[in-house]
Amino acid sequence: MALLGAGVAAAGYLWSRNPHLPGQALPFCPWRRLTGWQCPGCGGTRMAYDLMHGDLTAAWHDNAGLLLALPLLAAFYLTWLRHGLAGRRWRLRLGPLGTAVVLAAAVAWTIGRNVL
Repeated sequence: MALLGAGVAAAGYLWSRNPHLPGQALPFCPWRRLTGWQCPGCGGTRMAYDLMHGDLTAAWHDNAGLLLALPLLAAFYLTWLRHGLAGRRWRLRLGPLGTAVVLAAAVAWTIGRNVL
């Protein structure tokens, strides 16, 4: 419940800021500052802002990979929340193959969005 409350508070803060404009008090990507390359999550803040304001096209432009992964991430979070509210512990277990798939997708997305 604390994570849900923090998410709602962060969404409320982001609602009132426009990350497309310079000078906003929002987090930056250390990977991008160091390398100049966008990481797999770069554009996620802008994407969330655009989704909250109903602009799916801009959200797709900001980070298509993360936008496509959102339903899966939401399913994992809702499963975790459901088990937590029932008093049970639940952990996502990807295993070696699942971890390799997630890492390969992140590397492919990073290279694709920066090189191509």
